[in-house]
Amino acid sequence: MVALVRDMVGNHPARPVLVLSNVPDAKGLCLAKEMEVETAVVNHRAFRGDRAAFEATLTERLETARPDIICLCGFMRILTSEFIERWSGRILNIHPSLLPKYPGLDTHARAIAAGDDEAGCTVHEVTDELDAGPVLGQARVPINVGDTTDALAARVLTVEHQLFPAVLRRFTKGDKSPVYLPEGTAPQFGADPEPSPGTMH
Repeated sequence: MVALVRDMVGNHPARPVLVLSNVPDAKGLCLAKEMEVETAVVNHRAFRGDRAAFEATLTERLETARPDIICLCGFMRILTSEFIERWSGRILNIHPSLLPKYPGLDTHARAIAAGDDEAGCTVHEVTDELDAGPVLGQARVPINVGDTTDALAARVLTVEHQLFPAVLRRFTKGDKSPVYLPEGTAPQFGADPEPSPGTMH
């Protein structure tokens, strides 16, 4: 989230309108306030057993902010098909694997256990099939001999902060062609000479 907000300046085609969390003490809320971005909380625990009411409250708050794009940054709640349909084509998510490999949880442990020689992250459109929407970008990192899940996660997080802004800038211009970041390189935009991107509605 911080990488996206910091990138949405200057000639960037988007601006952050809201940082919303379902966790009242999420660190990102404090960081967003420091960056003078409006924040909101919809605590899922207050809606235990009533996902429809939770998502209705989410939608109400989002509609007040009127976002064009919603970027999920560590939002660890599975959204219903009804919610996704309401914002269809406007929700982006970043996932810590090279999809279609390892959808769901424990991605780093699964990649190491499988003996893969590389891992990475994927930005994709959100659909009602978990981690299966159209791929908008990927970044790769090596898996080193003796890697722990924590070490690999830290390496992947570094490229997440490059990839999501890069994808967002392209997406806000109506370009859904995927961004691919080779290991150790800066974001590549093809004919687009501008630096990286970001959005957080």
